[in-house]
Amino acid sequence: MKRITNYLTSLSLAILFSAALTACGGGTDVVDSGTYQGTIDEVEADKTEIYVKTADNKTLELYFTDQTTLTRNGEAVEFNVLQEGMKVEVEVEKVGQRLDPIAVRVLE
Repeated sequence: MKRITNYLTSLSLAILFSAALTACGGGTDVVDSGTYQGTIDEVEADKTEIYVKTADNKTLELYFTDQTTLTRNGEAVEFNVLQEGMKVEVEVEKVGQRLDPIAVRVLE
């Protein structure tokens, strides 16, 4: 009986861990620091977060910080102008397994 309980506990933890990874952007990619162009795949306004799909099919998860600049035609714009499908250029800094957006430029 103890073996079954241990097995069920391990299985439950594995399922919870898998669900947590999926919920936290488990399908995103970490790339080197640099500048990338792509299309906004998702906007989460309440988290000031965007997901950008690059030309080489990578998905970048970007949480805006107080230091992130957001511009269109060289002028600063508010986060609420961002929409799914927009073409953007993002400058990111890799910090461990996280990408910090330094600059986001709307290209259209």
